[in-house]
Amino acid sequence: MRHVRKKLAIAATAVVTLSSLAHEADAFCGFYVGGAGAKLFNDATQVVLMREGTRTVLSMENHYKGPPAKFAMVVPVPVVLQKENVKTLTKDVFAHVEQLTAPRLVEYWEQDPCGPQYEMRKRAMGAPMPPTSMAAPAKEKDDLGVKIEAQFTVGEYEVVILSAQDSSGLDTWLRREQYTIPDGAEPYLRPYVTAGSKFFVAKVDPTKVKFENGAAVLSPLRFHYDSDTFSLPVRLGLMNSSGTQDLIVTVLAKGTRYEVANYPNVTIPTNFDVAEAARGKFGAFYATLFDKALASKPKAVVTEYAWSSSTCDPCPSPPLSASEVSVLGADVLAPSMDEDAPRRGRRFPQSDFVVTRLHARYAKDSLGEDLVFRAGEPIVGGREVRDGQGQLEHDAKVTPGGANNFQGRYAIRHPWTGPVSCANPRRGIWGGPPGGGKPTTRPAVDLAFAPRGSVQLATFVKGTVPQAFALPGAPMPLGSPVVPVPPAAASPGAAPTGSTKVAQVTPPGGTVGDAPSGMGPGEGD
Repeated sequence: MRHVRKKLAIAATAVVTLSSLAHEADAFCGFYVGGAGAKLFNDATQVVLMREGTRTVLSMENHYKGPPAKFAMVVPVPVVLQKENVKTLTKDVFAHVEQLTAPRLVEYWEQDPCGPQYEMRKRAMGAPMPPTSMAAPAKEKDDLGVKIEAQFTVGEYEVVILSAQDSSGLDTWLRREQYTIPDGAEPYLRPYVTAGSKFFVAKVDPTKVKFENGAAVLSPLRFHYDSDTFSLPVRLGLMNSSGTQDLIVTVLAKGTRYEVANYPNVTIPTNFDVAEAARGKFGAFYATLFDKALASKPKAVVTEYAWSSSTCDPCPSPPLSASEVSVLGADVLAPSMDEDAPRRGRRFPQSDFVVTRLHARYAKDSLGEDLVFRAGEPIVGGREVRDGQGQLEHDAKVTPGGANNFQGRYAIRHPWTGPVSCANPRRGIWGGPPGGGKPTTRPAVDLAFAPRGSVQLATFVKGTVPQAFALPGAPMPLGSPVVPVPPAAASPGAAPTGSTKVAQVTPPGGTVGDAPSGMGPGEGD
């Protein structure tokens, strides 16, 4: 497997500080506290969730900046975790997930209209730890109602699991233990204490980690637990927010796409052909597109990707391997997945897992609840599939019982400029550059840091823009017009796309067939 090594943000790609904040902040499923009066902030938190039955596996990577003093991460969890529930991971898998699921800009070249005729190919979619020092649970101090339920060491982390009877007591206990927590933290802690949550406190000893430019290079953490509710606690990360926050959540589940149950769901408008200028400003272009889509449904969570973990089209990186799926949590999923197989050494076919990427952006006061997830029907969209009029699908279509093949995809196209010497040229067949090769695919990463307000979408998007999307400015064709695919060259089995409005994730009706995407020569694997 080729590892992608660039550090990327999957689940909260801005900045959280526990003391003061001057710019956009991060959302996170917990908060950070520092010892010795330290002022710490987190500039990237990566989270991947896996769910099967009642079991949740949460993996996250954190990047800290601050002085070399002990600091910790506090995350509410539904149960008391033990050492066997917690492990450390390597960083590569997080970067790979981000590359695979990010909105993508693909560059196509029209193939020779008089060249050999290619069949439209179809792709089958689906495809030693340090010794633990177990100290005896500490007794409650005074009458604060805080109890250490468990404590153990995993890698560079000294983990303590706390329970609390009163949020004020927990607030006082953390302060008394020399953790500098923000003023006004008690109201944020209160709903978790009232609900009976426990608190996962992962202390970090700086003598065990390497610091680079003030940032601790920490091992990612993974922990799993069983709970009837599938949710992600994010409200604690809001307590010091001073601006808009981005939250990106990636969910892997066996054969199931996920969406949120307690906020509106929309899918990102997709499959716009764009001007070549988008190549150098893809992040800014996509951030503007995302903000416009979100404006149509405030407080919505946007689905940007839903696809099998073992395939992609086009692929900005290789699909996830079986070992990566196992590392992200398949090795500890509920026994109901394979009751007859021994727990140790069990293999899970990664083609059975659907990868869903959910993206939210909100202000401090607009997120009143933690994110709760539910299973959603399969959707398709963002593929090289055209209707009878040669038009691409711009929205998501529900395919009950079918495969998930949805992505945010945007294309720069280079029409054929060579000679056309045959009597019946076949136009609109797109693939790699002249001379061979595959289409170039670029993912949009670090989107929370992308410049906003500097891009007019109408100056980037080619052709007619759906009126329901209401792009600013007057939509206008740019450069050479895209040549529509005539009905005879449309992908076999493609169905009309229907409405081009910003789609609800679960609209009534409007189904399409379960055909995988058709590709011209040079596209795909």
